[in-house]
Amino acid sequence: MRVHLSAEFIWHLFLYNAVGRHLPASTYPGGRLWRAIRYWMCRPLFADCGNDVNVEHGASIGFDRSVSIGSGSGIGINARIGEGTRIGSNVMMGPEVLVFTRNHSTSRTDIPMIEQGFEPVLPVIIGDDVWIGARAIILPGINIGSGCVLGAGTVVSRDVPARAIIVGNPGRVVRYRDSLPGLVQGAQH
Repeated sequence: MRVHLSAEFIWHLFLYNAVGRHLPASTYPGGRLWRAIRYWMCRPLFADCGNDVNVEHGASIGFDRSVSIGSGSGIGINARIGEGTRIGSNVMMGPEVLVFTRNHSTSRTDIPMIEQGFEPVLPVIIGDDVWIGARAIILPGINIGSGCVLGAGTVVSRDVPARAIIVGNPGRVVRYRDSLPGLVQGAQH
């Protein structure tokens, strides 16, 4: 399916890739300014974009206006977000996170895999209040429940239930946030 890209979209895509991606991270001096400029450049690139969104230095998002992101969320330094990804509100993302939404076709053996093209897009859905650690990898079609923590370097190859803490390769649930000592049920964090 081919999406019509407006002149405004193409202009903002050019600006972001030529200038915005190369601005310093929001933790550097002048960070609020760099963050505001990237937000202005990126907002039209999303299918839906909440308020107070932070797209960090070097981040790459789908190029067809199919990625959505909720208010208060951030895309980490040098992160790569595949087309069709839906990011909830208040999602924290570490550097170099990879969210894949499609794979190469490999089913035929009569032609090289490089000539087989791609499988259809399988969107990734990330719930609200999720923390994704540095260099985590999320594979196509995965649903991550609200309130999850994905440890640094985790490879997520299957759906993650709400409030799960998941680590490793392949990612496995090690506990749930609501079972941590001292946590008050229903408290806001």
